[in-house]
Amino acid sequence: MIMTSQTESRHTEPRDTSAVGRNPHPRNFIGTAMRVLTTVTGSEFAEKYKIREPINRIAYQGTKTGFQTLGAANRAFKAAQGGGSGQAKRLTTAPKDYFNLHPDDEQQMISETVREFAVEILRPAAYDADHAAATPEDILKRSAELGITMINVPEDFDGAATERGVVTNALVAEAMAYGDMGLALPLLAPSGVATTLTNFGTDEQQRTYLPDFAGEDVPQSAVVIAEPKPLFDAFDLATKATRVPSGYRLNGVKSFVPAAGSSELFIVGAQLDGRPALFIVESDTKGLIVEADPGMGVRAAGMGRLLLQDVAVPSSALLGGAEGDSAAAAYRDVVRLSRLGWSALAAGTAKAVLDYVIPYVNEREAFGEPISNRQAVAFMVATIATEVDSIRLVTLRGAARAEQGLSFAREAALARKLTIDKGLQIGLDGVQLLGGHGFTKEHPVERWYRDLRGAGIGEGIVVL
Repeated sequence: MIMTSQTESRHTEPRDTSAVGRNPHPRNFIGTAMRVLTTVTGSEFAEKYKIREPINRIAYQGTKTGFQTLGAANRAFKAAQGGGSGQAKRLTTAPKDYFNLHPDDEQQMISETVREFAVEILRPAAYDADHAAATPEDILKRSAELGITMINVPEDFDGAATERGVVTNALVAEAMAYGDMGLALPLLAPSGVATTLTNFGTDEQQRTYLPDFAGEDVPQSAVVIAEPKPLFDAFDLATKATRVPSGYRLNGVKSFVPAAGSSELFIVGAQLDGRPALFIVESDTKGLIVEADPGMGVRAAGMGRLLLQDVAVPSSALLGGAEGDSAAAAYRDVVRLSRLGWSALAAGTAKAVLDYVIPYVNEREAFGEPISNRQAVAFMVATIATEVDSIRLVTLRGAARAEQGLSFAREAALARKLTIDKGLQIGLDGVQLLGGHGFTKEHPVERWYRDLRGAGIGEGIVVL
């Protein structure tokens, strides 16, 4: 039989699994971890999704027939006026001369509590959310209580970060996707925006937007890179930005936007003078239209498209404030960090597949014995376990190098390649191991297979 020491209801990573340690300031994470623990143990919220209230079945019903609406923000972001130092805040890096496979105590606590939240809250809600092609509104509202965005906002803006936490962000993404990748996307997207503003935003951009990401009413938002075209190349965008006297004008179509209908802020990739750059676009900007775009996988994220029709933004909307090499370099790093983010999501979902099929093949009998006694089955499960570790190790190595300020281009490329090839294979093998059951919605493996397919084509959103 294939041996396992874990159960489906709650899984705890062994201390020596592949994570890259760092030494963050304790103030960065302890308060956030306690927020997560309080949320996870809140029985009232968990009970709500056990009974699957009718509102969760009809939420976002417009996605079934499609909707199209002008973007509408629920808040007004007040542009920062003077008073700043003029110098953008950047989190420090911590170069090391070793490769540590052990998460530190704070990272371990955050990973375990986020995973518990994902298993107890997200996974029970995932079936209905996938069917409705939308994230339940209550989950979006409660997500801010996790404090995920705070660990990417500097203390100057009431956040908890004093140094970069790319590895911690990767562990959080992995743990969240262990519950459900589709629901994880809209919960992690605002953290990606906060990370992007912290790493590359100007002083004015940070003072205008970052304080909102440090509170409990975090704006739904996303870093939007993908476009609906075959063989999409993130460095050859069809969306164009042109200069006008008042700033820039954006035209194009962006896709793969989580919780698009309820988002208030976007960081949009567009081509400027033949080079990619990022622009901050508030959702109530004239000319911005949001429409539903549910697909095969990650349906619970409520995916949509942005139609940019002569969207006028001021000069201050260019992320980082400088054109040319500086803007292109920021865009390049955001794309690479997002690819590591998608790989972390794939690692979490792939681990869910592994932990689901092991007890199944041990308990399912054919010809008087468990099917796990068959070499073909045992080898397939062993291959899944091997590939899960390969995705996870490369992803965390890339995250560690990014956190230390080192080049991580190679690791980001390898992680994406593994996600595309091995992530999809893991989902396919999971369905195969369940036989006819793998084709039905009675088991979650078919949904995880579809989500893993989405991870292979995703760009943007989850920026570590």
